[in-house]
Amino acid sequence: MPETITITDNRNGDSIEVPIIHGGVSATEWSKLLPGIWFFDPGFMATAACESAITFLDGEAGILRYRGYPIEQLAEHSTFLEVAYLLLHGELPDQEQFDSWKREITYHTFIHENVRKRFLDGFHYDAHPMGMLVSAVAALSTFYLDAKGIFDLESRQKQIIRLIAKMPTLAAAAHRFSVGMPFVYPDNSLDFTSNFLSMMWKVAEPRFEADPVLAHALDVLFILHADHEQNCSTTAMRVVGSSHADPYSATAAAAAALYGPRHGGANEQVIRMLMDIGHVDNVPAFIEEIKSGSDRMWGFGHRVYKSYDPRAKIIKRTADEVFEVTGRNPLLDIALKLEEIALNDEYFLSRRLYPNVDFYSGIIYQAMGFPLEMFPVLFAIPRTVGWLSHWQELLDQDSKIARPRQLYIGPESRDYVPMVGR
Repeated sequence: MPETITITDNRNGDSIEVPIIHGGVSATEWSKLLPGIWFFDPGFMATAACESAITFLDGEAGILRYRGYPIEQLAEHSTFLEVAYLLLHGELPDQEQFDSWKREITYHTFIHENVRKRFLDGFHYDAHPMGMLVSAVAALSTFYLDAKGIFDLESRQKQIIRLIAKMPTLAAAAHRFSVGMPFVYPDNSLDFTSNFLSMMWKVAEPRFEADPVLAHALDVLFILHADHEQNCSTTAMRVVGSSHADPYSATAAAAAALYGPRHGGANEQVIRMLMDIGHVDNVPAFIEEIKSGSDRMWGFGHRVYKSYDPRAKIIKRTADEVFEVTGRNPLLDIALKLEEIALNDEYFLSRRLYPNVDFYSGIIYQAMGFPLEMFPVLFAIPRTVGWLSHWQELLDQDSKIARPRQLYIGPESRDYVPMVGR
């Protein structure tokens, strides 16, 4: 027998029994009893705007699963492209499916020459790579006019492959432009992350050989960032997608949401925080500043997780592998000391502030040579898969166009007064 709740309107005594389904209650049922009375929920902290079968997240227990598979298992045994297939298709691929999927992604990595020569080259010399990426993704909708056919399943699949394949190319191109280096074409003989590293770092060598440890570490980071349920950028993707905009426009909107320091820029803020602390000996004083409210600690706490972020545990192990190749990032000692004190301090424990995915990912990216400005771009590359999975899901569900309500707090009706009388 399903669980239910009873809602009573104390103004007139009317009541309604509402079933609890998948951990939620229907706002439609609520409106039958209380028409015109809206839930006031800033930040959607207690609102489920959709049903989704893609990612399961239990913030209390620190659980994250893609299509039912624990993130720990996928990070240890899978690859980013296999996870991408899983998120989009619902099941892990067999060998034939994966070979076909990998081939499609590999041979769609090139971007139209006009995107590079006429569009990207038109940016100011000091343009931020993430701003360039947002604009370039939106511009792709003008190059692929068939993208408007969102209910043509063959066309839809083509756009999904194009976006996943071209995102690293656009990302690397934005970086190369920002540092005044020539564009590097994709190398289809390389795997996904090695190809991206080649487009980022190749100078004059005939073929760039990425360190396999670093390429694998980046692949793990891409898996961890591929999706994370209904976060800010995914919500943006769903809202814009609900209007039946083409996937390039919707992805650009999601990337724009990711641009903000509260979302995709959070790991950059962690690095800046660690650099400001400067030395391990300064950590206790910094902790006291946090407690007094005079400063903010980035990389701790999460809107959803109320225990240790499972992705942070995986990244911490990955960091050790990276530092064996790159050498130890001096900021790591500060980070470890910060974590040690915080995890044993009642101030943080009582507030359930634990390290999140941003706390260590930025340290790894910096050790690998990525500039701070590229951090949100690195986030956007894998998260494109999650965005597209949700976009595809909402179309298959024939979701309504997003149109939340508001509680009006402005002035009541008033008459217009001519300027001379004001």
